[in-house]
Amino acid sequence: MMKKPRCSLPDIIGTSEMMRRRRRRRKRYALAGSLWKKKVITWRVNSYTRSGHLDQGSTERLLYEAFQVWSRVSPLKFERGSGEVDILIDFGRSHHGDGYPFDGAGGTLAHAFFPGEHHLAGDTHFDDDEMWTYNREEGTDLAAVAVHEFGHAIGLAHSSAGASIMRPYYQGPIGTVEDYQLPLDDVYGIEQLYGRRKESPGERPKDDPAWNPSNPEVPRPHPSSKPDPSFPDRCTIAFDAVANIRGEAFFFKDHYFWRIQRAGNLVSLNPAQINNFWNGLPTDLKKVDSVYERMTDNKIVFFIGAQYWVFTNTEVEPGYPRPIGDFGLPLDSVDAAFIWAHNGKTYFFKGDEFWRYDEQRKKMDMGYPKKLGLWKGVPPNLDGVMGHNNGDTYFFKGTTYWKMRGGEIEVESRASTAQGWMHCDVPPNAPRGQDPDAEGCSCMKGRNAGLALGPAALCLLAALLVHHCSLQLLTD
Repeated sequence: MMKKPRCSLPDIIGTSEMMRRRRRRRKRYALAGSLWKKKVITWRVNSYTRSGHLDQGSTERLLYEAFQVWSRVSPLKFERGSGEVDILIDFGRSHHGDGYPFDGAGGTLAHAFFPGEHHLAGDTHFDDDEMWTYNREEGTDLAAVAVHEFGHAIGLAHSSAGASIMRPYYQGPIGTVEDYQLPLDDVYGIEQLYGRRKESPGERPKDDPAWNPSNPEVPRPHPSSKPDPSFPDRCTIAFDAVANIRGEAFFFKDHYFWRIQRAGNLVSLNPAQINNFWNGLPTDLKKVDSVYERMTDNKIVFFIGAQYWVFTNTEVEPGYPRPIGDFGLPLDSVDAAFIWAHNGKTYFFKGDEFWRYDEQRKKMDMGYPKKLGLWKGVPPNLDGVMGHNNGDTYFFKGTTYWKMRGGEIEVESRASTAQGWMHCDVPPNAPRGQDPDAEGCSCMKGRNAGLALGPAALCLLAALLVHHCSLQLLTD
């Protein structure tokens, strides 16, 4: 399953009550907790793909038919409009104005926002670095991704049902979109939100009288390119740095990073470019030494050599980089850095020593450095250290990680990073690297996740504000 593309970003819900409700619910399909308060929903395309495989007429027709898939089984009617509309559709690259940058070809495919009162409600964005096609094995099928993403735009989250279009994994083209019938799981989901359609399920609604486009010929795409062999192999490498950012695990190597959601799902098996996500690091970036998120203000701190950068979300703060001497570190670089949740202090590691820094006082604590041996069982010259959401601490070196449970300072276990975190294949009868009680989907292995959708349907993730599902080789 992990060889298929999938949604990259978490499903984000608007209120804390919705989040509590989502955590309590484990159904085959999940509702976003918000819906449109009207039955006629307007949409328009604000920008088109520049990939050259689908012209504007073909794109509009496919999107129109993707909306009709939902209209045929619900009381909803979708009308193409102009000016101010409910669902605005864009094809964009990298940073495209919504705070959720795309990561280039082969990573996240698309994302959509749940209904609501926020200005992005319902909006759907497709990564224009992908090769968008229709009903072909080559490229990414726009119709399949659009049906999935529009499901999010009207209030559905992911489903764990194998045949569901709302499954978080991309399953390839859906055939002729005009004839596509939603699986029953998706029909039940939309009926729970909006009720049943009065007409019989098999009846095809009339075309929008304001717009009755012809069905243009879709140009035959060029063969899709093979995966870029220059990507590091996540199953064999030692990572440069690891970090827990906004509750998600980030693994850095060279100028790339992999992202693992709270539920344990890889957003993509293909890495994303660091500079495509964080704006302001050196353009000739070779690697990062360490990254952590400050507890005091949730800003993200990058260490590269003798300098550090501070980011608000994905934008660098003015005045950076600065020397790491600001922290009182007599070093030309650090091996690793993290905040220990059990005392709120920041720890820096270098060789066989570590330092403890107080972010509130902005001063190094007295009596440091100390010998790394105080963390019993941890090797020197670490690659990275990360506190996890369950309070455990993970130390990384080479292809191995060491786990300390809770506030303990003695190693409880060690295992393979590839198996425990990167969802790499495990030999038959061999134990998984990750502990059975750790967060994650042990059933998943292989390559990229599916449908540029977001978290795996089996491991739904609720985060903040609005529902935003980012596709990978499909759309969310």
